[in-house]
Formats: sequence, C-alpha cells, structure tokens
Amino acid sequence: MELIKIREHSKMADKAAAWFHSKWKVPKEAYLESIKECLSGKNSIPQWYLALEKERIIGGIGVIENDFHNRKDLTPNVCALYVEEDCRCQGIAGKLLQFVCGDMVRFGISTLYLITDHTSFYEQYDWEFLCMVQGDEDVEMTRMYCHVQQVH
Repeated sequence: MELIKIREHSKMADKAAAWFHSKWKVPKEAYLESIKECLSGKNSIPQWYLALEKERIIGGIGVIENDFHNRKDLTPNVCALYVEEDCRCQGIAGKLLQFVCGDMVRFGISTLYLITDHTSFYEQYDWEFLCMVQGDEDVEMTRMYCHVQQVH
C-alpha cells in the first residue's frame, strides 16, 4: 500500500474526485474544485490524500476548512475518510489519519477536528471527543473530535 498527497500527483485529481463522490455522494464537481485548489498550492487547506494498492484507490481522506457544521471556529476539519470494505480492519484508516496529521504539522497546523457518528473508532488513534455540533442540514447533533500534536 502507498499513501500519496494528491498535490504531488495531479494526474489523480479526476479519478480521486470520482472515487470520493462514489463514497459520499457529494457532487464530483465539488471534490474536483477542492482538489484543484489543493493542486494550486496557494493555501495549506484544502488537502487530499489517497491510499493506493497498485492502481486501485483503497482509501482516501481530506482536510477542508469546515465539514458542513455550525462551529466555523473549529477548523480545519478532516473529512471524507473512507476505506474500501474489503480492505478494512488492516489499519489503513489509522495510517491515513497519521499521514494527514503529520502532513498538517509540516504546514504549521497542530490541531485538527472531525465530525463523526462513530463513538469509539477515533479514540484508537489519539483523537478526543470535544463536543456535539449541529450539521448544516442535520436535525440530530453530531460528535466533534479533536487531535492535537506538537509542531516541531
């Protein structure tokens, strides 16, 4: 398995956008726009990452300003973490999370946030429950997690 930063692999942009769209049903164009902003290199956020097994995308994750919730002050947000079902329980999600956190530190970003319905998954990877937040179009509240690490 290889973990890649899409900003270093521009040829993967369209394939990545289609893959994320197939998993999360957010329009492919929205992913492509965010990935193109990542490729421009103008800002540290957004960033997009893939886990590849040969040519196959087996996992992916992004970092964006806000993952569609009301706490705009809790930024940036890890988003769209997904691992293909036949590749789960192999530590790929944890490796993606570590990869992203390490990359963000290189940008001087030590604190990341994410929203999830999972209640025990992220704790395995040193994320801590922070608070409940309101999703932009959700009636129910969603769990917000935080990850802090030292910037060297």
